[in-house]
Amino acid sequence: MPDHYIPIIVYAILAAVFPALTLAILKLVRPDSTSVGAKLAPYECGIPPEGDARGRYAVRFYIIAILFVIFDVEVIFLFPWAVQYGLLGLYGLVTMCVFLGILILGYVWLYKTGALEWV
Repeated sequence: MPDHYIPIIVYAILAAVFPALTLAILKLVRPDSTSVGAKLAPYECGIPPEGDARGRYAVRFYIIAILFVIFDVEVIFLFPWAVQYGLLGLYGLVTMCVFLGILILGYVWLYKTGALEWV
């Protein structure tokens, strides 16, 4: 049984070592920057910036972004169901209908409360 985990361990070690080793080698190879001030300035098509780039956003923007991520993650659950649809049969169909029903109820509730409005 442990023999099956050896390729996974080797892959995990390579996945951890490769980026670190690449960054270390590139740090040794790259030229040193002498004009740090110019590199830290924001670039706006050659025009000097008109204000601070760290503007304030309304909390509503972040709420809508979080809702978008949550519902996208829930929709991702449809893919494994679609792949195994033939094996799941009627039980899989009923459970997915319940899942989609809850998802649609969430959308309706958000629409009724006005959480999806950008104003």
